Amino acid sequence: MVVQSAFRYLGILATGLLLASGPVLATEVEDEERAVERQQETDHPAPNKPAHAPQADDADSSSEPEPLQMPLALLNRKVEPGSFATLHWTPDQSFASIATPVPVLVAHGQKPGPLLCLTAAIHGDELNGIEMVRRLMYELEPDQLAGTVIGVPIVNLDGFRSGSRYLSDRRDLNRYFPGYAKGSAASRVAHSLYSNIVSHCDYLVDLHTGSQKRINLPQLRADLDNPDVVAFAKHFGGMTVLHSPGVSGMLRDAAVKDGVISVTMEAGGPNRLEPQAVNYGVQALETLLENLEMRKASRFWSAPQAVFFESEWIRAAQGGILLSEVKLNDKVKKGEILGTVTDPISNTGSAIIAPYDGKVLGMAVNQVVHAGFAAFRIGEVKSTEEVEAQAEKASKEKTQSHPGAEEESGDDSNDQPHSAGQPADNSSGVAVVDDPVDPDETTEE
Repeated sequence: MVVQSAFRYLGILATGLLLASGPVLATEVEDEERAVERQQETDHPAPNKPAHAPQADDADSSSEPEPLQMPLALLNRKVEPGSFATLHWTPDQSFASIATPVPVLVAHGQKPGPLLCLTAAIHGDELNGIEMVRRLMYELEPDQLAGTVIGVPIVNLDGFRSGSRYLSDRRDLNRYFPGYAKGSAASRVAHSLYSNIVSHCDYLVDLHTGSQKRINLPQLRADLDNPDVVAFAKHFGGMTVLHSPGVSGMLRDAAVKDGVISVTMEAGGPNRLEPQAVNYGVQALETLLENLEMRKASRFWSAPQAVFFESEWIRAAQGGILLSEVKLNDKVKKGEILGTVTDPISNTGSAIIAPYDGKVLGMAVNQVVHAGFAAFRIGEVKSTEEVEAQAEKASKEKTQSHPGAEEESGDDSNDQPHSAGQPADNSSGVAVVDDPVDPDETTEE
């Protein structure tokens, strides 16, 4: 696969693109003991990733015989070329005698090609991804497929049964990758999934929705400072792309660091099945398979992508009943009212105001909220020239930085476009702008 630079990607997308602002990264709400424990576990490196056979150059392919597809060895089974199989993965748990194996769907193509992994319901209340995996896997015809697709529709069976985001020990599984075989229960599950399935893959799409009664516009979260990830993100057709460097402990971050090219797909909200979001996601995955030359798509999406390099959650300045006045994907202007929060007893309220021109990428459903609640995620519109200059600056800073500097200092810069945690006008009830390192932000993966 030809890897293109981020700059070339931006140039191709310049016509018709809508460009806006960098994500606020989510972290789990953790007590001190759990945070220290997780840090110790994430200090362990990912399991060694098996080497993949190099792709033959186009120039040599005509003179050499076409390679034969080999059986796939996975989870103590062998899947023959041109076949579909349901395997089972058993996470490491303390009660092995009552553990329920997790189904793993495998479509092993007749011809050689990439190995793509799809994971869904790492958070047990995120249902849209489960349906995406089901629809895509059961429409594949392995005898017409080049490469292999591995689908894990429900990673977190415990959370799925209870309708909860978390594992049974109340830990967020997507904060413990690549895991540690001798760590906490969450870390052991993460290690088992990563070493037994994800580490075998060339590409990973991790499927998610919004959390805590929030919904997301269908979008990819991808580290657009990584040229391999940039090239991969282009293969999804017209799906919106949001620049999002991974956070330590997330599956996507662990995979990219280990050489598995990965993105997160967000679509819709938790504890619901949304046909429109599911259809959107399946169409993007079908386009991905077409562009990876794994199979011909029944639907091909060639629309230009909207790329947002910066975005922020806008918070409520007071508690009360939230009523939105915008919808997902709406364009908003600076000063426009996004919604209102009203105290039902005193009948006093305040407006949540857009601090800049942009587009609604995520939002909370109407509900009772507390002061500081993240209500609307706005992607900031920028020109192509501004984005290219910012990308060039980030590339130079990364080149000049010492090894490990990003992990030590985090992703947050001192020149955020909107000052973190500072209300635009708190006395007038205008929303508080999100803090990039706010520990209660859990809407990101």
